Amino acid sequence: MNKISEKICTLAESVLSKNKAQNVVKIDMKKKSSLTDYMIICSGTSSRHIIALSNYLKDELKKINLNLLKIEGQRAGDWILVDAGDVIIHLFRNEVRDYYNLEKMWNYEINESISFNN
Repeated sequence: MNKISEKICTLAESVLSKNKAQNVVKIDMKKKSSLTDYMIICSGTSSRHIIALSNYLKDELKKINLNLLKIEGQRAGDWILVDAGDVIIHLFRNEVRDYYNLEKMWNYEINESISFNN
């Protein structure tokens, strides 16, 4: 993990844990994709919750001068993607997460990821 990825993951872990994100997993993408080092996937309890999570992440990531930050999907609030460059964070409502099942798409295995919380 490079220093930027490490800093982003640590910050995201803290923000998501503090704000009660559910079923948070971090998947090592370095051997699976050249787009990002890590993918973090979590669920929120409602559209409002995941919109709030994305705003908390945005605010905290800007504090570390992450100017290339991009956020997609806030208007709908079902699936929000926070692109922090070396780390991509997916925030889902539970039903939407089940439908898209990104963990399966990326051949997620429990020994490859680090679960932040249950």
